[in-house]
Amino acid sequence: MDSIRAELVSLAQHMSGRRDAILLAWQGAIKRDPKLKTGEALPRVQLLDHIPAILSTFVRELQAAAGAAAPGSPKPAEEAAQQPAAAHGLQRWRQGYDLREVTRELGKLNECVIAELDAYTDSNPAISHAAVAAARRIWSALSGVGIEESVAQYFALRQTEAAGHVRDLESALAELKRLEEQRAELWRQAAHDLRGNLGVVANATVALTHGELHESARDEFVRILMRNVASLHHLLEDVTSLARLQAGREQRRIEPLDVSLTMQQLCEGIRPLAQQQHLFLRCEGPPGFFAEGDTVKVRRIAQNLILNAVKFTRQGGITVSWGDSDANDPKRWRLTIQDTGPGFHSSAAAPMSSALASRDTDERGDAPGSRVAAAGSERGGGEVRTGGGAAAAQGAGEGIGLSIVKRLCDMLDAAIEVQSEIGAGTTFHIRFPRSYQ
Repeated sequence: MDSIRAELVSLAQHMSGRRDAILLAWQGAIKRDPKLKTGEALPRVQLLDHIPAILSTFVRELQAAAGAAAPGSPKPAEEAAQQPAAAHGLQRWRQGYDLREVTRELGKLNECVIAELDAYTDSNPAISHAAVAAARRIWSALSGVGIEESVAQYFALRQTEAAGHVRDLESALAELKRLEEQRAELWRQAAHDLRGNLGVVANATVALTHGELHESARDEFVRILMRNVASLHHLLEDVTSLARLQAGREQRRIEPLDVSLTMQQLCEGIRPLAQQQHLFLRCEGPPGFFAEGDTVKVRRIAQNLILNAVKFTRQGGITVSWGDSDANDPKRWRLTIQDTGPGFHSSAAAPMSSALASRDTDERGDAPGSRVAAAGSERGGGEVRTGGGAAAAQGAGEGIGLSIVKRLCDMLDAAIEVQSEIGAGTTFHIRFPRSYQ
């Protein structure tokens, strides 16, 4: 028995001295194996990771079997190998190995250690069979634990990954359901507005057929009729535009864009409508301001926001301005539509936040209480009112116009934000790329 212990001590010393040689032989065996490709991309330190610890554990177990280990109750070989083996397996999965590669790699390590034991036995023919058998049993136990723990880590990570996929799928389904509900609500609101406008048109038409109608009343009914016919026209255009956008049939056409000319022509066309409501419509910005963009879509974005502002502003007016974004954002230009309308509280703007959810958070951060990072529902086919300090209420038909704005901004890689204050008005800022190259 004493001779076997002495032989195990000598073998432990030999294996400790040969650790680097074993690692080099193992590394060479991996490189020569055509089925082990992932390890080729790893630096030597990452390739070795916990393998030296496994070999050191083998040396300690040989010493423990010989009674030459440090004082204390030595752990069984399986328990001693679990920690480095599990750590090795976990590291390999993180490095992109698959199950076959990990088990094959550990098999190569087993071959290298067995080859070293055989070489030691050949060079020391006097070593007893019992000592060699004990060393092989210890290494076999360690090698088995290494493979077992690595496979266990693989399946644990696969289960974690699968659980993550399930959560992602559930989240995606919930988001899809939410988007479908929003889409259904948009169409419901559009239908509500269409019915409302058609009802007014029908009533005004019936009234105009009355033979004894006073001239002043007739003029008023004509104005009501014309106003609601125009409203129907705009609403039908919005519905058609939204349908095309949702169907993916809109494509952006990037070309040189004269922002100044486009905005001035747009404001000239809408100004008579604003003047009918005793509102001003100002157009401010540097002349000859050029950028790249889709002229039609930029115009549609501005038109929707201006018409929305005209619709709900009762006094004052609307200011349209453009120019450089700011010194910290030289790659974008800014379009601003500001009105003196009723404004809204953040609670009343909740539908806007959902429909115009911002593509990206403003890099400068939000001023508390001053900004809804992204807005997204038109302020209604009905009227936005404030009074008695109450939050603004949004009427029927909200969503169509600004949902179109949101989708067009997405197509043009533009960022949109809105600032609003009850009784003071609302300001939309849209920042477009100067170039799309």
